[in-house]
Order: sequence, then structure tokens, then C-alpha cells
Amino acid sequence: MGEERARPTPASDMLLANARLVDPVAQRELPGGVLVMRGVIADSGAHLAKPPDKPRQEIRVIDCRGLVVAPGLVDLQAFLGEPGAEHRETLASASRAAAAGGITTMVCRPDTDPVIDDPAIVDFVLRRARAASSLRIVPCAALTRGLAGKEMTEIGLLKEAGAVAFGDGHKSVMDAQLMRRALTYARDRDAIVSHFTEDANLAAEGVMNEGEFASRLGLPGIPKVAETLMLMRDLALVRLTGARYHASLITCAESLEAIRAAKQEGLTVTCGVSINHLTLNESDVAEYRTFFKLSPPLRSESDRQALVAGLSEGVIDAIVSDHDPQDVETKRQPFTESADGAIGLETMLAAALRLVHSGEVSLPRLLAALSSGPAAAFRLPAASLARGSPADLIVFDPDEPWVVDPANLASVCKNTPFDEARLQGRVLATFVGGELVHAVADSLPGL
Repeated sequence: MGEERARPTPASDMLLANARLVDPVAQRELPGGVLVMRGVIADSGAHLAKPPDKPRQEIRVIDCRGLVVAPGLVDLQAFLGEPGAEHRETLASASRAAAAGGITTMVCRPDTDPVIDDPAIVDFVLRRARAASSLRIVPCAALTRGLAGKEMTEIGLLKEAGAVAFGDGHKSVMDAQLMRRALTYARDRDAIVSHFTEDANLAAEGVMNEGEFASRLGLPGIPKVAETLMLMRDLALVRLTGARYHASLITCAESLEAIRAAKQEGLTVTCGVSINHLTLNESDVAEYRTFFKLSPPLRSESDRQALVAGLSEGVIDAIVSDHDPQDVETKRQPFTESADGAIGLETMLAAALRLVHSGEVSLPRLLAALSSGPAAAFRLPAASLARGSPADLIVFDPDEPWVVDPANLASVCKNTPFDEARLQGRVLATFVGGELVHAVADSLPGL
């Protein structure tokens, strides 16, 4: 296959023909095509499967060769570096990695420097994103000033400035009264609180999942109850306030059951799970491998299987990359001293397809959790094949094998837990508003 091309090209009217359409909203797949006019989807369906014998000159016809065409992916949680941590990632480098992974919309975390807790910083991020990227990048603003957990931010003003959600990144708001006020204020402004559920006191100095495996390695553990206790508190406050709430990262069977019960009760609750917790477990830490040191930590295999089952059932709304680049100096340390985090933009889809190839999750259900589910949770205008929707689309081969070489990944940092992993599934073209933002050269006729 030829070299990859990531330079944006102007939007043009086009027909993606001879495709395997996967509609995550309708939960179906069928042979068909997608017609794009002026950056939006003009039509889609089985009647567009065959390229016309005499296409209109102004419409470019792309033969998808029976490969999958689906809405672009939506990532609700990624650390993008700007402002203040450009040595870890930049908006430009993150965008190249995301486009190569089929992500067309990203929500950036608020724990930058300075923290995204002021309307002016929200405006800065949006302007920098427009200048540095062709993708749709929007900020999650801080729920408390400086992420200190002591004073609530101006949720109304931040939302007016363009913030799409509110949370403190990888920090929990420990003060229940403050959390109640924040949820009430968010409810009154129809905003969503996206909260990291971990009791910092119970997590303490832990560095991996508490249990037999941690004991054998001699490492301090983080019990699952640190997550479930905070989640149950939050759900009680959601019940009290009636607010919209998103548990940003759940990792265990007990949390999944709490979310299931909350949804059955009718609470406006959604949840996310990282690709790492769906495809890896605590045993991957093996001989103190720091690329597997994450926050929250990788859990047991039984917890991973429970999350996969919850994904298949539709309880889990969003799969996130939890992209958290760390440089060599902070990762190549003793396990207890190493920084948490892993990159994931470019490998999220391919790693998730492991669940399809194993028969555990259907492709439409998987793509729902990667696109329409997260878009609906945060009310983002993306992730659909319906007429009038933005032409944010990907073409990918779900079966193409490749080996992850960190040197070839677009992210500034290379701390991937999938180093040298054999994956199946590769994005060949990514469009945002009909604009080609990533392509593998010579992969599709007419591209």
C-alpha cells in the first residue's frame, strides 16, 4: 500500500459507492453508498451501491471496494496538550493521529496549563483548534476552579463560550455539597457534568488494581470500591438534582451494574469506558511494564469481560481513547514513580475491532459506542448517515492486519500499550464536512 496522505483537501461533491454501509443509529449494515453535496450527506442507502455508468462531471465517484463506510468516530476524552503541554502533544499532532484513527470529533480535557476554567481559555482552545486542525475539536471545561475541588466554575458563561461538558479531568470532586451545587447549576443551564469517579482517599498511593496480582508484584493497589463508592454518591446526587450526568470512565462490573440500575430508574445518566479497559487487563502489567500504568488502573479479566458484555447490551454509551501522552522521562521510571497514561487516538478503532473479530460485539453496536453514542451523550452534531448530517465519514478495512510500530504513530509521545501488537482494521480515508483529512494513497479508486 502507498504512503499515507494527511494533507486536507477541499470539500467536494462526491459519491462513496460500492460500500458496506454501517449505520450505528439504525443498528444495521447493508451494501450501499453515500452521496455528499456541499459538505453534508445528501443521500445514502442501497440504491447508491453501484456507481453510475455516466456520473455527473462535478461529482467525484470513489469506489470503496466493499469496505466499511461509517460515521466518523467521536472521542469524548483526550488530552491534547495545548495550552501548556506542547512537549506532550499539540492540537496539530493529535489531529493527525486522530484522523488516521478515524476520529472526526474530539473533546479535549480541561487539565491544561492554564486550566480551561475561564471563557477566554475556552475561546483560545476553539480558535487554536480551528487554526491547527480540520477536525472538530471542542473543550470540556473545568467543573471547579483550577481543578482544586473547592469553588465551582461559571458553568453558564463557559457553556456560552463553547464548552460542551464540565469535569475536572482525572480528578474527582470530593466535596459532596459542592458536587450537589454543581449538578444543580448544570441542570438549570442544561449542561452535562462528566465526572471521574475515584475516591482519592481510598486510591491513596495505589498504582494498580488491588488484588492477588498486585500483591505478587509487591505494588500498592487501588480497590474497585474507590470507583464504585464515588459513582454511587454521584448517582444519589443526580437522583436528588435531576441533572444530566456522565461517568467519564468506568472500569468494573459493580460500576456497570450501578449505571444499568440508574438507567432503568430513568435517570439521565451515561457512561464511558476506555479502549484500554475493554481490551487489556491487570495481567498485562506483567514485569512492571509502565506503558500499562493507567488511571484508573487496568482491572481483572472478569471485570473486562463484564464491560464487554455491557457494551454488547448497549449499557455503555461511549468508548473513549483516554489519550494521555507522556514523554520518555516520565514513563521510563520505576512502576510506582512512572506517570499514568497511554496514547490511543490512532489505535482506538483497530483495538476495538478485536471485540468484533472475536464475536463478542457486533460491528454496528461497536460503532455506536464509538460515534453516535458519545455524540448523543454530549449532544454533538455528528455521527450519522442521515440526510442533512455533516459529512463526517470514514472508510476502513476491518480485516487489514498491521503491527503497531510507535515510531510510525503521529502522536508526539509514543507511550502506547499496543507496542508491537498485531491488530486488524485500518482507516483508509477520513472526511470532515466532506473534506478529506486523511487518506492512504492508492487505496481507493477515485480518491
